[in-house]
Amino acid sequence: MADGSKATMTGARRIGPSLQAGRPPRPWGEPWLSAVATTFTLAQLVLVRPGLGLGWDETVYVSQVSGHAHAAFFSAPRARGVPLLVAPITSWSDSTALLRVYLAVLSGLALYFALRVWRAHVMPRVLALAGALFASLWVTLFYGPQAMPNYWVAIGALVCVGCFLRARANARDRAAWCGLFAGVALMAWMRPMDAVYVVLPLLALSLRRPRLLAALAAGLLAGAGEWVIEAYASYGGLAQRLSDASRIQGGLGWHLAVLDQLHSLGGRTLCRPCTGSAPSPVVTLWWFALPLLAALGAVAALRARRALPVLLPGACAVTAAVPYLFLIGYAAPRFLLPAYALLALPVAYGLAHLVTAPARRGARALAVSLVAAGLAGHLAVQYVVLEHTVHSSAATRVEWSRTATALHTLGVRPPCLLSGYQAVPIAFSTGCGSAQTAGHDASATAAELARAAHRASFAVLTRPGGRPPAYARGWPVERVGVLQAYVAPALQQGR
Repeated sequence: MADGSKATMTGARRIGPSLQAGRPPRPWGEPWLSAVATTFTLAQLVLVRPGLGLGWDETVYVSQVSGHAHAAFFSAPRARGVPLLVAPITSWSDSTALLRVYLAVLSGLALYFALRVWRAHVMPRVLALAGALFASLWVTLFYGPQAMPNYWVAIGALVCVGCFLRARANARDRAAWCGLFAGVALMAWMRPMDAVYVVLPLLALSLRRPRLLAALAAGLLAGAGEWVIEAYASYGGLAQRLSDASRIQGGLGWHLAVLDQLHSLGGRTLCRPCTGSAPSPVVTLWWFALPLLAALGAVAALRARRALPVLLPGACAVTAAVPYLFLIGYAAPRFLLPAYALLALPVAYGLAHLVTAPARRGARALAVSLVAAGLAGHLAVQYVVLEHTVHSSAATRVEWSRTATALHTLGVRPPCLLSGYQAVPIAFSTGCGSAQTAGHDASATAAELARAAHRASFAVLTRPGGRPPAYARGWPVERVGVLQAYVAPALQQGR
């Protein structure tokens, strides 16, 4: 082999995937992955705070398996993965802090095992860098300890794509086949449609490999089977549930949500409608750098003739992001977590190429300095946005708790029912059930609620100055926190 070829191969070994798929991983790589996962768990516990109350969507998921609250209406797009995930804690304890610690530890362990799947394809230090890039995003840190599905879809995507590569390279790798099935099932268990979008490139590569195709299909069916059965049992059939899910999300179709996602990067957990000015360019710079660095990693991998372990996660990231960038009319930063997890691999490859490619010592030192400075600035920005998001979210959840306390003072206590503005999360805090006559959580008619007012403690919540529904307009009104509560006369009479 020529000297130049030797140098090229040596450089490739330093920055990226191993030369042979399925090659035994280097044992010294484990501490890097352990450090990333441990730091991720500790950062969640310190920065997100275990005492942070449950968000709106969290109350819906947790209430399904809570031993201390009524089950909230479960709308068509939701899946039962999160309730089953949190059931070991919420079925016997109402401690939010305990639930946060449980999820933080579980998310750290999941990240560690998801990264380990890739050891046969990616150099340990590059793999650890990819994990650190994903774990340090404010949106990853914020949602890791929350009872929400998107982080777990991201973990399933990492496991699925990594095991797909291993099974494709070595059909006798039983662990890879089990991981492929489990990764797809986990995604479909949490969000069935997200799983379909993530595996589209894998399905395309499996058209001439029936065994891989069967494993992917089996994982999708195993994870989404309950969702499909529930569609026929409770939603009028699969087609009706898909239609309802589309309607709740604003009607799936051509919607350019790229700018909405950009607006949400400043810490807005839900951008619907997405009005106001965009965040500072300093806050959004990393978002524009992400595809550029991923493209750099892809080019470097192509030149090194080991493109698949870099290009495939990039392709799956693109298909995972498409529905949330172009098919819905609003944005939430958590929607793109699976795309960020998969893009972290080509981005880490690209960054490693930047610091190892320059031949001259001075050029290499400059590249290392620039990359180090960029990563330090990136971490600072992520911390500032995370702190802002945690503070604003905590303020909203404290206000819900105060409203619940005020309702208790008025005598609205279990068994009870709430309806109206923000009734779903406040009902969870109050220990009441909730029912709505309109909107995404519509589950009752006005006539049904009017009759319920004669059977149970019942209150309708409105904004200050807001008008209640017709059946409650003659009820006494009280101030509860920043809201108004129209309390059923039966309660006022001491019933």
